[in-house]
Amino acid sequence: MKKCGMLLSLVMALSIVLTACGGNAAKESKASENTASETVNQAESKNTASQDAAQDKRVVKYLDQEYELPANTERIVITGAIEALEDAVLLDVHPIGASSVGGKFPEIFASITDKAESVGEKTEPNFEKILALKPDVILASSKSEPAVIEQLNKIAPAIPYSHVSTNWEENVTLLGELSGKQDQAAKVIADYKADLESAKSNLSDKLKDKEVAMIRVRSGELMVYSPTVFFNPFLYEDLGLAVPAEVQAAKKQEKISVEKLAEMNPDYLLVQFSPDENKDNPNALEDFKNNPIVSKLDAVKNGHLYVNLVDPLAQGGTAYSKVAYLKAFVSELSK
Repeated sequence: MKKCGMLLSLVMALSIVLTACGGNAAKESKASENTASETVNQAESKNTASQDAAQDKRVVKYLDQEYELPANTERIVITGAIEALEDAVLLDVHPIGASSVGGKFPEIFASITDKAESVGEKTEPNFEKILALKPDVILASSKSEPAVIEQLNKIAPAIPYSHVSTNWEENVTLLGELSGKQDQAAKVIADYKADLESAKSNLSDKLKDKEVAMIRVRSGELMVYSPTVFFNPFLYEDLGLAVPAEVQAAKKQEKISVEKLAEMNPDYLLVQFSPDENKDNPNALEDFKNNPIVSKLDAVKNGHLYVNLVDPLAQGGTAYSKVAYLKAFVSELSK
């Protein structure tokens, strides 16, 4: 009887142990399931977040490059790219930050810098200021140093805005896309081309067999440019005027003496002069006009010397520069 009692006790103890083991296994299984479920949920959550993030992005193509940008790029900073500021005037795009000149915004950009803060000078961007503005996209200059672009990209996607005149259509189209003004940008291009054809037709007789040249007074020196630089593409490509030999021989920007200019002796002489570029020679323009050699130029004698038909800060190869100079050029030559 004693043995039976002991056996019964042993069986009950074993049953309890087995029940306990089974309970622990069930708990461990449940915990494992919970962990796996949690991992899946986290993965799905991350995937959903990734998809949402992807939906908030867009890819913009510009000059054979692709840039991943936020879907909304209202907060635009323009640093170093004067060309972008010019086109911003045409499209009435107001950046939140822009390069200043001598600590202030030039009058030429007054219409679109009313809400902008200075982000440093053209070649000296203030990275801390740009960071504080939290831009969606940054328009830098294609002339910026790679190290500058690299630093800007750490703040927001940075696009090097081209300074090359042949890219003027792509430039204004890009700004139109970033600002949601694609139709306006397309209209700027179409209107310019239409106005250009009209100008060529109306001025063909007046400019037939005439030589037109542009110089720029910088640091008291006379500068001449190659056919593809400054406003020359407007004159020799857009208007189709004959290229003077001295211009054809120039490599980008070169000094030209008054004597050499006299040899060229253009029928129409266009001059750009900015006091900011001639601080050490503030009287350079007057000295030029009063030079006896200059007074004998055909352009001067016939009243065809034009100074600053547009703001002297204009870069020449932008949509803004082309539109503004075409209007001014036609207006003066039609008098």
